[in-house]
Amino acid sequence: MRIYEELFIVKPDVPEEEVDQFVEQLRTQLTAAGATVDKIEKWGKRRLAYRVDKYREGAYVLLEFTAAADTVKELERRLRVADMVIKFLTVRIDKTRKRLDKRKKQRDKRAAKRAASAPPQPAAAPGAPQSPAHAGEAPAMPGQPKEN
Repeated sequence: MRIYEELFIVKPDVPEEEVDQFVEQLRTQLTAAGATVDKIEKWGKRRLAYRVDKYREGAYVLLEFTAAADTVKELERRLRVADMVIKFLTVRIDKTRKRLDKRKKQRDKRAAKRAASAPPQPAAAPGAPQSPAHAGEAPAMPGQPKEN
């Protein structure tokens, strides 16, 4: 079982109810095949980067699911034969997520190490004079009279 993202574009003139019905058919097909649908996002109508089948815009739908490879092939076959779908793209994201999680753990580990090794900064006394950098003023240029 692997994690996939399926992004497909539906013709802009298809009613919203038909799109919902189609997405529900895909979801039931996936769950019947043993897959789990993690997320369904409808992004709405957007302008396409280039003309596809005489359309300049389309309704975007994103499915995120966990499934076997044969289930993905069947889903792609259904998208290919559906009249309302202009384009679709399937991306396997489990390797990418694993790599990003590993990188995040390393980053967190380094941050925790830095926080533990950094000495605490002394706080300025309330009545102590502040340097111009701390007071929010620009430091005076050498050779220039100090403004008061």
